[in-house]
Amino acid sequence: MHDFSSRLVAHRGYMEMYPENSWRGIQAALDTGANWVEFDIQMYKPGQFILLHDADFQRTANYPGALFDIPEAQLQGISIHEPERLGETFNPEPICFLEEALTRLVRYPSARAMVEVKEESLTHWGLKPVMQALLPILTGFKTQCILISFSIDALEYAKNHCDIDIGWVLRNYDQPSVTQAFGLNPQYLICNHTKLSQDKMPASGPWRWMLYDITDPDLAVHWMHQGIDLIETRDIGKLVVHASITD
Repeated sequence: MHDFSSRLVAHRGYMEMYPENSWRGIQAALDTGANWVEFDIQMYKPGQFILLHDADFQRTANYPGALFDIPEAQLQGISIHEPERLGETFNPEPICFLEEALTRLVRYPSARAMVEVKEESLTHWGLKPVMQALLPILTGFKTQCILISFSIDALEYAKNHCDIDIGWVLRNYDQPSVTQAFGLNPQYLICNHTKLSQDKMPASGPWRWMLYDITDPDLAVHWMHQGIDLIETRDIGKLVVHASITD
């Protein structure tokens, strides 16, 4: 299928083979041929963001305690090498800070990043303080960044205060969600592929669709033939290899 590989998004980097939300994993995805990456961010203190999906490091570092209770000085000593899943292969793997990731992304001028602000941070700190801190950072790299979130309120705030592209991650695919999407008018709509009927293209609108998390190359091709623009995958290497054969 023409330009298959250019429509693949590396979910939390190359997370099938590398620690998720690590620069090592993001770089591996980009070097493998990904044009798109996605990663999650949490605000660990006012105005400061790190790449992290959860609100703690239990899963990625076997480190106890909530993110918001860890002194900043201790963050430097945490290794997010995912010991339970990946053993000691990537130990040590330092926490990646948002501005570090964005600065390094510039070395890949054709790459774009889906940056997901997590709801735990929005709840802990408050939506406005998080967004007031985050938007100036992202807008400095807006040609390469899309702000995404499950929080429609966060995306509404972004839309009203800057011109960065936004993507809404749907919890449910149903008529109320589609109606809300038309009100928000994002550049991207994002959904877990299992929430959709494989035989029917989801609602069209002024957005591009991205589905996650798809690791089956045949399923990825199926959805692209259905009209889906972007496929997010945890196993970017496998799908890129398939793309090189298919193209």
